[in-house]
Amino acid sequence: MSGGARKGEGLRIYAMLYLVFLYAPIALLPIFAFNNSTVIAFPLQGFTTQWFGQLWGNASLGEAVRNSLIVAVSASVLSTVFGICAARASTRYDFPGKKGIMGLIMLPLVLPEIILAVALLVVILRLNLDTGLWAIIAGHTLVCTPFCIAILNSAFANLDKSLEEAAYDLGETRWSTFRLITLPLVMPGIVSSLLISFTVSLDEFIISFFLSSTAPTLPVYLWGLLRFPQQLPVVMALGTILVVLSIVLLTIAETFRRRGIRKAGGKDTGGFL
Repeated sequence: MSGGARKGEGLRIYAMLYLVFLYAPIALLPIFAFNNSTVIAFPLQGFTTQWFGQLWGNASLGEAVRNSLIVAVSASVLSTVFGICAARASTRYDFPGKKGIMGLIMLPLVLPEIILAVALLVVILRLNLDTGLWAIIAGHTLVCTPFCIAILNSAFANLDKSLEEAAYDLGETRWSTFRLITLPLVMPGIVSSLLISFTVSLDEFIISFFLSSTAPTLPVYLWGLLRFPQQLPVVMALGTILVVLSIVLLTIAETFRRRGIRKAGGKDTGGFL
């Protein structure tokens, strides 16, 4: 076996081990969610769906789900609107300090979330404001906007400029061209941005934990349940539902992203799946 072949085989084994290490804990969620025991251990005691049944009719869980949906929908819409403006500006116009400004906007992607959470909390307290859902929405919007820009940059970059120029030549204004020509062409990217930011916001814990006050979101509620060992199977059941929901949303988002690139006639340079 040549050196290149051995190297390729080693990389393949490393990739497989890495995937097992990364996803094995997630695979355990549905296993113990259907286990007929409050003890999270092997061997399994039997099959049951009672833990999923306990999720219904739980008032505290219902409130946490409602808070998470309010935050996720609000943050996804706001971050997508900001993402459209930033992506449009970065792909169509040149202005002083463009790279620095875009780099500053994308900074939350590389900053530890604990730093963002503490900074937001300090600012809110220094301004004598109360924490709550509005603060969580602001924090999630800050985190989700770079994801939206990354998606929408691709959508706007692959858009044929000649289509907009043709609309100008036919008498359309900049706003009507953007509304009638540009937006429909980048709509798959917008839908993908909404779904990705919704998923990121729904799963966000650190910022929600610092800013939630008396209005916990679903991840914060799950964290609270971990203090009670007898509630662990319920946590597993709820975690299973969240994993399935996240996979479905990410799959739909990636489908819309690829459809948008094909519609614009661009080249797919990689995505989420």
